[in-house]
Amino acid sequence: MSADAPEPRARNRRTLLTIAAVFLLPLALAFVTYYGTGWRPGAHVNHGVLISPPRPLPRVRLAPPAPADATQRTDPLGGGRWSLVYIGHGDCDVACRRALYVMRQTRLSLNNDMTRVTRVFLATGECCAREFLAREHPGLVVLEAAGADGEALLRAFPAAGREHQLFVVDPLGNLVMSYDARQNPHGLLADVKKLLRLSQIG
Repeated sequence: MSADAPEPRARNRRTLLTIAAVFLLPLALAFVTYYGTGWRPGAHVNHGVLISPPRPLPRVRLAPPAPADATQRTDPLGGGRWSLVYIGHGDCDVACRRALYVMRQTRLSLNNDMTRVTRVFLATGECCAREFLAREHPGLVVLEAAGADGEALLRAFPAAGREHQLFVVDPLGNLVMSYDARQNPHGLLADVKKLLRLSQIG
């Protein structure tokens, strides 16, 4: 045997180390990345803020703004359909108009599923910008939430940044998600599509 020929044991050791490196190096890199840096994989894939657990909303009956027939009071949420809800002053400033636009376009983008979703504007006062709402948002349910029943309902919704928030309520009347209307509206659409796809109700 030539003195220059590699020893079989040394060659086998190198082969074993190479195979081990191929399998262990990715694991080592993942370990260092996860524990040695501030990076963490995303814990969720939703774009809005999930309300967990879902928050049951009080069952109240609200009236449309005058001069509509105020005796015709309705329970605006639940009732077997999903609801996109905006809460704000009835004069509907710039933030309100942006939120209502996102809400309208999101529903329209659901195509065949749009009949499963209703849009609700809970007006907290100074109601209402009638011409604008009728022209730009046909089918929008507008209800006054300034009375005692309205205040009881509004207390169940997060108050921080409410003028920019859209809320998602399930067909059973549970608040399940909030979404900042200033963000990319495709995020809300993706979230609502997912909820509708997974839902066994509404």
